[in-house]
Amino acid sequence: MPYRAPVSDYEFLLRHVVGYDRVSGTERFAEADADVASAILTEAGKMCEEIMAPLQRNGDLTPARLENGVVRTSPGFAEGWKAIAEGGWIGMSAPEAYGGMGLPMTLTTSVNEMMSAACLSLQLAPLMSQGQLEALEHHASDQLKELFMPKLISGEWSGTMNLTEPQAGSDVGALSSKAEPKGDGTYAISGQKIYISWGDNDFADNVCHLVLARLPDGVPGTKGISLFLVPKYLPREDGTPGEANSLKVVSLEHKMGLHGSPTCVMQYDGATGWLVGAEHGGMAAMFTMMNNARLGVGGQGVGAGEGAYQHALAYATERKQGRTPKGDSGTIADHADVRRMLTAMKGDLFAARAIMLACAVAIDMSTATGAPEWKARAALLTPIAKAFGTDVGIDVAQMGVQVHGGMGFIEETGAAQYYRDVRVTAIYEGTNGIQAMDLVGRKMMDGGEAAGALMDEIEAAAEAARATHPALAEAVWQATETLRETTEWLVGQDMQDRFAGAVPYLRAFARVLGAHFHLSAAVAEPGGPRAALAAFYIQRLLPEHAGLLTQVHVGAEGLYDLSLDDLVA
Repeated sequence: MPYRAPVSDYEFLLRHVVGYDRVSGTERFAEADADVASAILTEAGKMCEEIMAPLQRNGDLTPARLENGVVRTSPGFAEGWKAIAEGGWIGMSAPEAYGGMGLPMTLTTSVNEMMSAACLSLQLAPLMSQGQLEALEHHASDQLKELFMPKLISGEWSGTMNLTEPQAGSDVGALSSKAEPKGDGTYAISGQKIYISWGDNDFADNVCHLVLARLPDGVPGTKGISLFLVPKYLPREDGTPGEANSLKVVSLEHKMGLHGSPTCVMQYDGATGWLVGAEHGGMAAMFTMMNNARLGVGGQGVGAGEGAYQHALAYATERKQGRTPKGDSGTIADHADVRRMLTAMKGDLFAARAIMLACAVAIDMSTATGAPEWKARAALLTPIAKAFGTDVGIDVAQMGVQVHGGMGFIEETGAAQYYRDVRVTAIYEGTNGIQAMDLVGRKMMDGGEAAGALMDEIEAAAEAARATHPALAEAVWQATETLRETTEWLVGQDMQDRFAGAVPYLRAFARVLGAHFHLSAAVAEPGGPRAALAAFYIQRLLPEHAGLLTQVHVGAEGLYDLSLDDLVA
């Protein structure tokens, strides 16, 4: 079955579940009302279905390759990039002053998820540019903004981020790349970076790299790191690409998936770059980009899961095997366990998508109003959206393989590609373990106030839902109380105990949030399929939260009782 963009799901979520009317009700985003949002989603959906989705297999079967120092992309990717750029999808939320649309992040997030479902390998390219635009908007000089942002927004140029080095992964402060002032306002950047998504391509006129490096007076650790914009070609005075900069792609990684997306090893040998933000303030600038990307990566997980779900559903409704409750003529979709998997896939995707959009709404409200409570809400939801969205994408993709049975293990069906492609989303832009540690650490520095405010809203909504859905409302209310009690306990523990239970805590929080959004959907559409899906989720998936929170209360006790020698088989 060809990919179908779930535009109606987005319209329903925006209108009835995540409160998009609050965003369009602000002066900043007044023009992006529900009708405009629907028109944008419909147009983007067509582009994803007709142009991007046919490229999905091309990227896997004919990967990007390095040829004479230039990355050659998969068949059709150049045309796909052109369609994305000409549609204005790269600069959806970028400032209008530089050629962007100035639209809410909620709509950009929705479109990015649909692009991820259609062709995740290609979608990574505009996502990188969007993150760079965000960093430049908030931290670059006016001169750099005027030179680079219009080109990035139009898709004439593309962007990347360069953090990781062979010895410096999650510990970014261990990087060794150096930046030397050249005396003319530019810097000479030297060092090697790895895992650079879309570090080069053959469809953009220039590739602009945001590179973390250390100035001569930079102290050890993250406080001594600065951020630099280093283009593949140095711009001339008229803004066109000029001479080649002193950088190159050393090699491409051979990966488990995302074969259409070139992951580069980059070498900088005194390459000319411009400082972005303050000296030694590189991490603050890079976090702007990374926070944007973390929400985007959560959307990649949901999108890849959506593609896998649709693929599995099409197979299950065509494949006949054995006797089912509907007789010998039934398809495997009528077997109880297959129906369980399909419904769980759909229920989890709805929950993860709602969490992702709720996070985007909070970002938009923070942007539009400057209210600290919206900023806190966005910060709280970002690690949950990233980690749960990617975990769900992986879970759904592996269930998609299972639904296919033996044919899921055969590459020609395409089922395995979704799993191979989505698996890295739980790793890059901060592993999901780091997201969980961020949630229980940095995001709980307020004593759990932001989390408590969100739980207050969930319980209030559950109370209101008792009139129409008493059993489901009670289950959500009770689960929220259990989460609240654990949160209050958690903020009183030391960091080691918090970190030990961070992953199950985040998962439990996401389960409760997902149940809340499902209940909201049931209230908005009583008696229909959304209410039935909500009942499935709340009765069968929400109970997982109790076991997860039990793990949290164990803390670090016993975690190191086995020595490393004991762990050896």
